[in-house]
Formats: sequence, structure tokens, C-alpha cells
Amino acid sequence: MPSKDAMAAAGDLLRALAAPVRIAIVLQLRETERCVHELVEALGVTQPLISQHLRILKAAGVVRGERTGREVFYRLVDDHLAHIVIDAVAHAEEGPRP
Repeated sequence: MPSKDAMAAAGDLLRALAAPVRIAIVLQLRETERCVHELVEALGVTQPLISQHLRILKAAGVVRGERTGREVFYRLVDDHLAHIVIDAVAHAEEGPRP
């Protein structure tokens, strides 16, 4: 059995991933690093909303940002997180089981 600290950290991570926009951001970043305006275009949501969700993902250690000139490019911290999201989406697409 994992430690209580490990389970608490896992819970924090899952909460950080528990919004449709954040799931979409992770799926976008799985392909390549992106800046905020690219995420705005790809997801069709406002810049302030993307920025708010990126702050949550960054605080949870899911993404990191790197400034290049005037732009900040975001990328996933590691691929394990993308696999969690991909598996969750695949499970949801399978629908309810009898």
C-alpha cells in the first residue's frame, strides 16, 4: 500500500486534471509544446481561461513554462501524465459497462 503522502499527492494530481479544459490542454501539450495563444486557437476558449488552467496545472507539477522572448511555451513535465489522461478519455469513450 502506498504511503498516505503518496496517496495525497496522487489525489492532488487527479484534482488538477479534473477539468475538461485541463484535460484538453494536456492532450494538446502531448503533441508538442505550445504557447498560450496556440492553446486559445486550438481549444476555442479565452486567453484568461487558458492562463488560469495553466496556473493550476503548473502548480500541480503537470506542466512547466519556458520563456522565449515575449512568449511562454508550455510543455508536460513528463509523459506519464499524458497516459493518465489518454487512458481516462479512452475509458470514458467506451461508455458504461453492464
